[in-house]
Formats: sequence, C-alpha cells, structure tokens
Amino acid sequence: MERVLGIGGYFLRAADPAALSAWYRDCLGLDADEFGRWRQEAGPTVFATFESETDYFGSRAQQTMLNFRVRDLDAMLAQLRTKGADVTEETQAMEGVGRFGWVTDPAGNRVELWQPA
Repeated sequence: MERVLGIGGYFLRAADPAALSAWYRDCLGLDADEFGRWRQEAGPTVFATFESETDYFGSRAQQTMLNFRVRDLDAMLAQLRTKGADVTEETQAMEGVGRFGWVTDPAGNRVELWQPA
C-alpha cells in the first residue's frame, strides 16, 4: 500500500493573502519562499480528529487548526504579545506530550503552538 510521506501543505483563504503571509513570517518566523515553500525542522507531526462539537479550535466555524512545533513556548508567546498578536492567556500541559498555547491570526484562525515533551 502506498502511504503519504508527510504534510505537503496547509492552505488558508484570506481577504489579503500577502498581509496574512507577512504576519506568519513576522510573528511566527515562518520563512516561506515566493511559492509558499517552507523547510521545517524534523520532528513529530500529529494527525488527529476531533468531535464536531469541540471548542478546542476556538470558533465552531473553524473546521481545522494549524499546529506549529516550537522550541520554547513561553518565549514564543512573549514574542507574539510584544507584536500585538491575539494570544490566549492560558497554556495547557499534557504529561508525556508537551505544552500548548494558542494565538489567533489576523484572519481569525486559531493556531496552536506546541512545545513537545
């Protein structure tokens, strides 16, 4: 059986795609090239499904949520706050999995930040 090799892309609709791309570059350091290609560091990727009524993604209208691995969650959240980003105050820890925090991008998408254990 053929298998997928990894995440090939994640695509977002935006009223101003250039501005949203700039936010991801300037606030999260996502350095994509002119075609949107970004070379990420090796590490785990989680593929999980959630109940349709979950509040975990923030708005119920949001059907998917992007999760980025980070080295230092506290430093990333502080960096986002200094840039005026909409950062959730709470963080969450899961034993053996790591710590989580959330930011909402300028288009209203909740994004999860994960510091693996």
